Amino acid sequence: MTGKKKREAAALEYDASKGAPKIIAQGKGLVAEQIIGKAKEHNIPVYEDPELAHALNLLRIGDEIPPELYAVVAQILVFVAEADMKAAASHSGLR
Repeated sequence: MTGKKKREAAALEYDASKGAPKIIAQGKGLVAEQIIGKAKEHNIPVYEDPELAHALNLLRIGDEIPPELYAVVAQILVFVAEADMKAAASHSGLR
């Protein structure tokens, strides 16, 4: 039997003064959809990478991401920074 793989999601928090990003939420299926929905509701950028989401779901809430995920998470931080700059520009009337 082939079934559709459940969607997975994880939310990260990053404060450069506190070390590596930490997992603050994670889940599969309905919980993943709720995490994504809350992010969108609060205008938090959503970066989709099913393999990374799966890897993050193998960890626990409160864990720092492991060094082997630093490179891919750095790409996410750049994505979020760019999204924040675009949002700020559109709110200030600059485009």
